[in-house]
Amino acid sequence: MDLGISGKNAIVCASSRGLGKGCAMALAEAGCNVVINGRDATALEATAAEIRQRFKVTVTAVIADVSTLEGQEKLLKACPQPDILVNNNGGPPRKDYTEIDRDAMVQGVVQNMVTPIELIQAVLPGMQERGFGRIVNVTSMSVKMPIQGLDLSSGARAGLTAFLAGVSRQVAGNGVTINNILPGKIDTDRLSGGMDYLAKVSNKPLEDVRAEQAAEIPAGRFGTAEEFGQTCAFLCSVHAGYLTGQNILLDGGLYPAAF
Repeated sequence: MDLGISGKNAIVCASSRGLGKGCAMALAEAGCNVVINGRDATALEATAAEIRQRFKVTVTAVIADVSTLEGQEKLLKACPQPDILVNNNGGPPRKDYTEIDRDAMVQGVVQNMVTPIELIQAVLPGMQERGFGRIVNVTSMSVKMPIQGLDLSSGARAGLTAFLAGVSRQVAGNGVTINNILPGKIDTDRLSGGMDYLAKVSNKPLEDVRAEQAAEIPAGRFGTAEEFGQTCAFLCSVHAGYLTGQNILLDGGLYPAAF
């Protein structure tokens, strides 16, 4: 399917690996020029080279921490008028709620709520003026379903979801959509860290924990960053202009609900 976004300019945050990389790859495949971002220069440059080689689009690699105002400034300098913004960022590490102090809480909220809002505030006026914009926020299945040890991440992402529920309706008439993708168990470094945590607290071998976790998913497997990225690309397409303010679960059927 032609997504109708070839030549569009996209910023994809935290995209040197994992879900962000999956999104950047899929947008590049659709013909978008992409600004990718990460803090690991080696991983970032490797991803940039891979995208350039595979898809022949313009790729700009920005080494920065997107959680900081300086990092955001670098991204927006590299792409002052993005047509597409994919908000993604690392979340707080798994930790029992009794071990989370004020500083950790503030950092978690900045990472997973304040940062995407700041970037959205920066890019929305231009998108509205041009009559086209696609904003996709990578949140988590934990917004809907509690996950042990991710209370801080869940709270911050749920706050972002609630904040943007109204904003998405305000800008829909300008051709701008804002949607969230809620990943379930996608096979990334983040998932591996979670498996390590569960193995530690349960005193089980890591391979047993992974097998048990996969068995709980109706699809019978973990998801991939590639299929996650393709979902993101569709939400950014011209075909998704009537889809806004939604939370798209990508979890292999793990969340047990009809609505």
